[in-house]
Amino acid sequence: SGLIGRSWAMVFAAGGFKVKLYDIAQQQLTSALENIRKQMKEMEKSGFLKGSSSAEQQFALISVCTDLKAAVEGATFIQECTPENLELKKKIFGQLDLIVGNNVILSSSTSCLLPSKLFTGLKHVKQCIVSHPVNPPYFVPLVEIVPHPETDPSTTERTYALMKKIGQSPVKLNREIEGFVLNRLQYAVISEAWRLVGEGVISPTDLDLVMSDGLGMRYAFIGPLETMHLNAEGIANYCERYSEGMRLVLNTFGPVPEFSGEIVQKVNQAMSEKIPVVPKVLDARRKWRDECLSGLAKLKTQMKSN
Repeated sequence: SGLIGRSWAMVFAAGGFKVKLYDIAQQQLTSALENIRKQMKEMEKSGFLKGSSSAEQQFALISVCTDLKAAVEGATFIQECTPENLELKKKIFGQLDLIVGNNVILSSSTSCLLPSKLFTGLKHVKQCIVSHPVNPPYFVPLVEIVPHPETDPSTTERTYALMKKIGQSPVKLNREIEGFVLNRLQYAVISEAWRLVGEGVISPTDLDLVMSDGLGMRYAFIGPLETMHLNAEGIANYCERYSEGMRLVLNTFGPVPEFSGEIVQKVNQAMSEKIPVVPKVLDARRKWRDECLSGLAKLKTQMKSN
């Protein structure tokens, strides 16, 4: 019932589903419910609430439970949101494996643990899948659906259909790969950003501006492949025109950074001057980020319907 669990609960409730939020500590659940109700009310007020029912109606769909067996009774879909710790996740799925039937889908929110490490050996492995959200899933709709080698194709299809139904944007990976796709792309960008700042080519704040007011403007609506397609007379023409230049630049990329030492201090200083590392300040900036994401999501929905 942490940040990701709460956000998932809100997404499913917005889609009209009954949700049981499970945690081992009652106090954690009580504070989760308070937080969810507050967020829903605020979003209803600002016009950013998802779904067709009111905040109160959506909130009424969410209940809490400290008993795992009672929590999953009658469930059709279980989304695990424990911390990113392999042993902890395996323990939870091991417990679930003993109490669930043959129709429920067992899904993990993991951002980088491979399904083969999480689910191998479970008797319900065919019903297991990774549904990796982007933080926070309420505001960012992408969900990476990653099967275990033994996952039944119907599990993938049912998960995909459910994610579409609750308003998320699911993508299917045909096989598991370290970091899945979102983080592989993200880490490639972070890696080159780190090198450019470390080599003194650009300041940390200007580097972020290149993305937010440059690449990010396009990438909010179209991906890198469609960008290529539109920036020439199609992909084939783009490759004819620019492949030599791309290869020349790519060959100058340095090794994978260590993300330690002087560059950490340099980046940390720049980011801390902009956003001091104080809980109140960080929370306010996160709230601002989420409001921006809500506004962008609303704009994208309007543009799709036009």
